[in-house]
Amino acid sequence: MPENKEMSRVSNKKNQKKSGKRKNNQKKKKSNKSWFKKILIAVVALFIIALLSGVGLFTYYASSAPQITLENLVDNPSTVYYDSEGNEIYSSGQERELVEAGEIPQVLVDAVLSIEDQRFYNHIGIDPIRIAGAVLANVTDGFGAEGGSTITQQLIKLSVFSTKQEDQTLKRKAQEAWLAIKLEQEYSKEQILTFYINKVYMSDNQYGMGTASEHYFGKPVSELELHEAALLAGMSQAPNVYNPYTNPERAKQRRDTVLYMMYENEKISQEEMNAAQDIPVTDGLVEKQDNSADSQVIDSYLSTVIAEVREKTGLDPQTAGLKIYTNIDMDAQQQVYNVLNSDDYNIFPDDEMQTAVTVVDVNTGQLKAIGGSRKQEGQMLFNHATEIKQIGSTIKPLTTYGPAIEYLDYSTYHQVVDEPTTYESGQTINNWDRDYEGQISMRRALVDSRNVPTYKIFKDVGQENVKSFLTSVGLSDYPSLAKDNTVYEADSFSGSLSPIDLAASYAPFANGGEYTEPYTVSKVVTADGEEIDLTPSTTQAISDSTAYMITDMLKDVVDVGTTSHLVSISGVPQAGKTGTANYTSDQMAEHNIPNGAVPASAYVGYTTNYSVSVWSGYTNIFEEGHWLSDDDGTREIPRKVYREVMAHLSESVENTDWTRPSSVSEVAVEKGSNPAALPGPNTPSSEIVRELFVKGTEPKTVSSNFGEDLSAPSGLKASYDAEANEVIINWEAYSLDNSDENVAYELTIGDQKVSTGDLGYVVQNPSEGTMTIQLAVKAYGKTGPTASVNVTIPPSGEEESDENEDESESEESESSSSESSESSESSSSESSSSQSEESSSSSSESSQAQESSSSTESSQSSQPDNEDENEE
Repeated sequence: MPENKEMSRVSNKKNQKKSGKRKNNQKKKKSNKSWFKKILIAVVALFIIALLSGVGLFTYYASSAPQITLENLVDNPSTVYYDSEGNEIYSSGQERELVEAGEIPQVLVDAVLSIEDQRFYNHIGIDPIRIAGAVLANVTDGFGAEGGSTITQQLIKLSVFSTKQEDQTLKRKAQEAWLAIKLEQEYSKEQILTFYINKVYMSDNQYGMGTASEHYFGKPVSELELHEAALLAGMSQAPNVYNPYTNPERAKQRRDTVLYMMYENEKISQEEMNAAQDIPVTDGLVEKQDNSADSQVIDSYLSTVIAEVREKTGLDPQTAGLKIYTNIDMDAQQQVYNVLNSDDYNIFPDDEMQTAVTVVDVNTGQLKAIGGSRKQEGQMLFNHATEIKQIGSTIKPLTTYGPAIEYLDYSTYHQVVDEPTTYESGQTINNWDRDYEGQISMRRALVDSRNVPTYKIFKDVGQENVKSFLTSVGLSDYPSLAKDNTVYEADSFSGSLSPIDLAASYAPFANGGEYTEPYTVSKVVTADGEEIDLTPSTTQAISDSTAYMITDMLKDVVDVGTTSHLVSISGVPQAGKTGTANYTSDQMAEHNIPNGAVPASAYVGYTTNYSVSVWSGYTNIFEEGHWLSDDDGTREIPRKVYREVMAHLSESVENTDWTRPSSVSEVAVEKGSNPAALPGPNTPSSEIVRELFVKGTEPKTVSSNFGEDLSAPSGLKASYDAEANEVIINWEAYSLDNSDENVAYELTIGDQKVSTGDLGYVVQNPSEGTMTIQLAVKAYGKTGPTASVNVTIPPSGEEESDENEDESESEESESSSSESSESSESSSSESSSSQSEESSSSSSESSQAQESSSSTESSQSSQPDNEDENEE
């Protein structure tokens, strides 16, 4: 039994443990349930808070929503555009034909609702299901990635708000939704749909689908067929993109999408869909009638104006009823259009080559003319002038040469070595001619567009200076800066810019260094009379010295470069720079592109009045024959276009040359000297160039490469030693500015010439009588003026007194010669004559003869070293 008790105790303990575990598990379960409840309550609370906050925020935004009236819904107020002289040039929104609800065919209603708002008849102005889908897309792709707008909301947007993507803010969306709900309460679905069909923009300055039906198909909206209704319904999303005249392929794609959605929405059968999709999109289109004579001429300018007004004001010119005062010069715009589209100039090889032209007033920054494309029809065409293009070497003054002068005070003479060079990566940098010129000036490097010297100067300038310079001339969004906040090494000599930015960034070179952001619109007047001034401010972007020195170098491109015969205009001082884009070696191999072919070419030139940029190239640069070449002259097209435009512009203005500012010095420099040196006295004129230096940096050193002015040597003395029967000649050392150059002396003694490098010479056993000695310096291959002295050698056997007298004559002659040693050879001859007279006079005065004799003896005793050197 004890065993049973023990077993019982063990069993009890086990049971207690099990019971404890059950209790613990129950406690854990209760604890987990408690935490779950707490989390659930917290989530619900947060949801309620968020919901209340959202409702509060929605209410707050909705309270400030604008009022919407029937006039807003029905009217499309015209926006009027004026030129720089205040003349009306264009008006939008006028060509509109309102249709009644009963005139709208069911096929158009089905097409519009299938592609735009399939639950139109079931929502209250907003569509929660569509909003949920849009929210999901916005979470994954970013806010604004997909719209959840119903037709009612789109009508609100067209009537009172901007359609710009950047304006699709949370506040705007809330206000739009609120107004849509209100609108649904005030008007029937049929009325709202009719408002919408009459309101939408349909490209080609057409508003409303009734107007569009007449414009594109020449029929009233009530007579539209299925494929026609589908086309119009699809166009409203992006009218210019789906314009069947200008973009038939994309228009067909969009039309076919609408047809498919109608089939999915069970509005048409599959057979009807297939039959309509098989019809060419151009089938039934009437020949385009353009009621505005200038619409094609100003299309590129107008599209730039509309984009600028939207960006700067948030207003939509197509719906806001504005008065827009532009800077367009209609005469200049017409010339640009004519050059690009008329066959009179015989410039282009075919109709497929595209070209962009920009004309900027350098003194105001106003855009006076824009050519964005050629041989195109329609409105709001692709504008190449506003697109980033490869502009090649036209970037060099902006990334390299301008900064070098601005920040490093480089002169136009600055020397740089054109030699084999690589990028930091080790890749070889090539010049256009695959050759090198050795040491050349900065002027030569820019005018001949040499890449290696340009790259070296770019590296001298440094990244920060380049970025600072680009920013100062309006290029803070230069592609590499915008992407990586840096300027690539290749940007030193080959860049990318829009033609508008290219022309505008060169304007500071033309006007003394001032930059004004290029602009097409001076002011806008809103429908309620508010005037908005859009004139940008002007800043001193770069120094006048940089502007003038760059201009002076670029004038050589026009005046003496290979471009001169293409762009020179009589009586018009101008400067300019060429640029060429390039294929990579891989692209050339892959697409079988011939050597020398390039994808695009550019030119930018300017006067004191205008800056004009031109870019030419093809849309598909890899298609057979879609390249430019020197062989057929197509690489010269931008320069030919430029000349035709600039020559016309210059006819109506005063054309003046640039005036050198006080901050710049023009200095004659010896060619090839490095650092720059002033010409020496013997520098040939052919070796002298005139270059520009920033004031205070002019060279001071005088070159001696071609010698220096030589003068007569000084200290020439001669004496006769009767005892040794020899004449001792001595002179002082002659110093040259160039210590590396050797000096020699040429003695002329009677008929005998002696050349020596010593400072003395001895004539042994001289003949009796007067000896004339002449001495000249020889250096740089030239002989300088002479100094001369006479000495008398008495006959042998005469009295000592006679000898003393002779010595006196010699000493006095020496004295006279010393006085004349600084003079030229002709004056030395006069001095010799004077010395002879003095000698005769002194021989009659015995006291002077004695002094002379004493002096001569002293001279002889002090020259033993010279005598020894001469004898050796």
